[in-house]
Amino acid sequence: MTKNIYDPEHYDELLARIHRLTPDSTPGWGKMDVAQMFAHCAEVQEVMNGKQLQKTPFLARLFRGAIKKAVLSTKSYGRNAQTHPQYVVVTKQEFESSRNRLLESLDLAFTSSKEEVLRTEHALFGQMTVEEKGWASYKHHDHHLKQFGV
Repeated sequence: MTKNIYDPEHYDELLARIHRLTPDSTPGWGKMDVAQMFAHCAEVQEVMNGKQLQKTPFLARLFRGAIKKAVLSTKSYGRNAQTHPQYVVVTKQEFESSRNRLLESLDLAFTSSKEEVLRTEHALFGQMTVEEKGWASYKHHDHHLKQFGV
């Protein structure tokens, strides 16, 4: 069984890890600081929650099936993996507001009914099951929390 943000145990685990980070937390790899990582993860979660993607590259649209398969696989993401342009955060972010944005986007997902989750299509991947969305979200956030050592 894969972990899933809709499972209370896994959701609480993510929250605890997020709360262990401080403005001084440093990444083991990558260019984002912790506040930028929070903003990046919030944007990814907001899209999972139904926000639209802007300016999706043609190749991403063309290979959406392969990308979805990689996202849903149990294989971990590589370090410095390519991401959708909308998810790239290079501007300075404020720690508390970025963390709160991530926590709010996670809360929205966690408190949504199964019907609401199923009704909300992913902007690139289309229809996804509750299990697929829950795993994809957990996997992504876990990747970045590990990046910062939690």
